[in-house]
Amino acid sequence: MKRYVDMREISDGRLYGLNDMVKADCRDCEGCSACCRGMGNSIVLDPYDMYRLSAGLGILPEVLLAEKLELTVVEGLILPNLRMQERGEEKEVCGFLDENGRCSIHPYRPGICRIFPLGRYYENGSFRYFLQTQECRNQNRGKVKVWKWIDTPDSKRYDAYISDWHFYLQELQEYLRKEASADSHGLSREKEINLAFLERFFLRPYQEGDFYEQFYQRRREGKLG
Repeated sequence: MKRYVDMREISDGRLYGLNDMVKADCRDCEGCSACCRGMGNSIVLDPYDMYRLSAGLGILPEVLLAEKLELTVVEGLILPNLRMQERGEEKEVCGFLDENGRCSIHPYRPGICRIFPLGRYYENGSFRYFLQTQECRNQNRGKVKVWKWIDTPDSKRYDAYISDWHFYLQELQEYLRKEASADSHGLSREKEINLAFLERFFLRPYQEGDFYEQFYQRRREGKLG
């Protein structure tokens, strides 16, 4: 999800690569779950997130979507995100947060949760990480290498996929805008594209084996135009 902000106001002014050290280690977040509350629909999933959640929980994507996720519109494109729930007096608590304030899906948590308090800054067909200085309540964070913090196998391949996914979404969003402006039936066409997009990348289960090969095959199936 895009954020139109001045980087100088939200970061330490640096951009980080996988091998850089960054002050992001929250030391297991003991006693704190602030970043799992009040997030609205901002924890948007990518296909690898869905694959990781579905495989880790042993639940089909369509069941996950019905029970733990919801759909939100991001610049004309429908994407799944973590659903917040009411719990006591709190109105927005992540549905995967347990009664002890701990993440019940930590080994297969989504990428946005995984990199926090880092964010991604996209430019020139790629991205680098930045440290969000006002988001995490833990002010006693330790230094850690970025690749270790994001805790994902084959981090270089993962980053390449994340970049490809981001710019593919931009292309698709632009395509939807053009379709809507050029076609008197733009809304029905937009719905048709969105339904095909959701089925291809999120609802059709990924098989055991190489996720990335399956993803890029599906992307070729979803060629625009």
